[in-house]
Amino acid sequence: MLEHTFCHIPGLGTKTEQLLWQAGIRRWADWRQPPPIRLKTACLPEIPALLEASRLALADDPSFFTNRLAASEQWRIFPHFRQKTAFIDIETTGLAVEAEITTIAVYDGKVAHTFINGLNLDDFPDFIEKFQVLVSYNGKTFDVPFLERFFKISLNQSHIDLRYVLNRLGFKGGLKGCEKQLGMDRGSLDGVDGYFAVLLWREYKLYHDQKALETLLAYNIADTVNLERLAVEAYNQNVKALPFAAELTIDWPLTPAESFQPHLDCIDRIKRTYQYHSGTSRQQTY
Repeated sequence: MLEHTFCHIPGLGTKTEQLLWQAGIRRWADWRQPPPIRLKTACLPEIPALLEASRLALADDPSFFTNRLAASEQWRIFPHFRQKTAFIDIETTGLAVEAEITTIAVYDGKVAHTFINGLNLDDFPDFIEKFQVLVSYNGKTFDVPFLERFFKISLNQSHIDLRYVLNRLGFKGGLKGCEKQLGMDRGSLDGVDGYFAVLLWREYKLYHDQKALETLLAYNIADTVNLERLAVEAYNQNVKALPFAAELTIDWPLTPAESFQPHLDCIDRIKRTYQYHSGTSRQQTY
C-alpha cells in the first residue's frame, strides 16, 4: 500500500490521492511532471525528491511515513513493516499518576512475551527496542505515556494506534467493543475487562494466587493477539474499495499457541467476592 500512497506529501489529502489514482498515477513509479491533475500544494517541485526519499525509507524507516501521515492513515505501513512490529498492551493498578504497571504483553506475530511486576518487568525497555513499529489500542493516550513515565524512557518507535484507524471506519466502544462489532469472540475471557484485571492482580499479590496471575496474563495476551487481528481487519477494510484491492488484501493471521489459560473457577470466585458485574460504573474508576 505504501507505494500507492501520496497523502504523506504535504498538501495532498486522500481525496487528491484518489484523483491521482483515477488519472493513472497509481504508484510512485507512475509520477510524471507536470502531474495530470491540478495540485494545490506549495511543494510541487519537491514531489519527485519526496517520492525518492519514500522509496529509500521503505527499507528501514517506518517513521518517515508515520511522521507524515494522519493517525487515521497510519494503517498503510502495517504490511510492509509487519516483521518489525510489536502488538502491545499493559495492565496497571489504576489510572492515577501513582499507579504501577502490573503486567505487559508484547506479541510479535508469532510469540507472546510477558513482563510481570516483581519478576521480569525491568527487562521490558531493552526488549521493546528490537521493534520499529508499535500497534496498540489507545496506546498513544495511555499505554505509551504510562510506560515512558514508569520506566523513565522514550519510546520512539512508529506507532499505529488502532483507536483512530477503527474510529474512521465507524468502529467505536473501546478495544472489546470493536472486537464484538467485528465478530471476534473472547471465549472464557468474555466479560473480563480492565477493572477485573486490577482485581486479578490484587488476588495474586495478597494471596499469591497463581491462578489469578495466569488468568491476568491470558487476558493481557489476548489483548495483544487481538490487536493483530484488528490491524489486519482494519487494513483490509481500508483497501477493499481501492482500484488495486486484490493485490493488497492480506490473510487472516494464524492463532498462536496459548501460553496461559484463564481459570474459570478463579474468575467466578473473584466475581462473587467483589460482587463484580461487568459494565458497571465502578470499572470506569480503576
